Amino acid sequence: MRRREGAPAAAALHKPGGAAHPGAMAQTLELGLDTFGDVTAAPDGSLLPHAAVIRNVVAEAVLADELGVDVFGVGEHHRADFAVSAPETLLAAIAGATRRIRLGSAVTVLSSDDPVRVFQRFATLQAVSGGRAEVILGRGSFTESFPLFGYALDQYETLFAEKLDLFAALLTGEPVTWAGSTRPALSHQRVFPTLETPLPTWIGVGGSPNSVVRAARYDLPLMLAIIGGEPARFRPFVDLYHRACAQLGRPPRPIGVHSPGHVAETDAQARAELWPDYRRMRDRIGAERGWPPMTPEEFDREADTGSLYVGAPETVARKIAATAGALGLSRFQMKYSAGPLPHDALMRSVALYGGRVAPLVRDMLA
Repeated sequence: MRRREGAPAAAALHKPGGAAHPGAMAQTLELGLDTFGDVTAAPDGSLLPHAAVIRNVVAEAVLADELGVDVFGVGEHHRADFAVSAPETLLAAIAGATRRIRLGSAVTVLSSDDPVRVFQRFATLQAVSGGRAEVILGRGSFTESFPLFGYALDQYETLFAEKLDLFAALLTGEPVTWAGSTRPALSHQRVFPTLETPLPTWIGVGGSPNSVVRAARYDLPLMLAIIGGEPARFRPFVDLYHRACAQLGRPPRPIGVHSPGHVAETDAQARAELWPDYRRMRDRIGAERGWPPMTPEEFDREADTGSLYVGAPETVARKIAATAGALGLSRFQMKYSAGPLPHDALMRSVALYGGRVAPLVRDMLA
């Protein structure tokens, strides 16, 4: 793999919000919402068609924008229980219906896509949104996209490493010369549309130290996907990122966290609303991966001390502020959708998150 010598560092183009110094990050915490477009239940209990779910996601994003939420992220999946497989297209529709909220992927599975096409789609989104686009690049925790697009799972590591190298080269805006084993080489190639404003690009990490070091090597911000266990257990990843940046002679970029949650008027209401649908989603995925069924005790443990941000606005705000302080975050993004949890419950959760949780967190961290 190689990039055009003399091209500016890719990170010169990446400036997501938040200061670089860990002590300052929690002071300027950005608060976002994420969804995978989980297929939700209709009032009669039946599952909504994918098209209706996608339209509902637009409505949820518009509400988040109206309430001042900083970021709205949409995931990419290629399976029946999630409606969104083309996040950039959906984000473009949201861009046309919103005014200020930043719009990103959560995440883009770069391993099973073409870096040039991903860059072109997000450069287009950046243009139509007036500079509000960003992308989180990841390897993907689900593997359905690999056979769908003709990629071998035994190249899982190589695909991400090579494609990230090419994507970083594209971000410089310079003609790219690149060669690897997973796609055709490029020789002094220009790619269009060109970026009018920088495209913030994060590396999504679920549990791989190698991905943490990659983020530092490419001078990119780090997004930690923490979906279970105590958030503080990811502190070694934060420390590794800081050490890697120091060894490379540069300050660390912002660090964010993506975790699931649900907000209601009271703790009891939030848990009662979330538990049955969260369990259905968790057990469906768990059955594919060999996990035992989720118990009420495990759910309560995650809600009490783990990475499930469920409760009244004050409860969720305190937990977000604690995680931000423990990990030195610049951003927290809550995945507010959970299996078939209905659209009206999601809208109430978005309203409480933007209207009450976010102001409380900012007051706690001020």
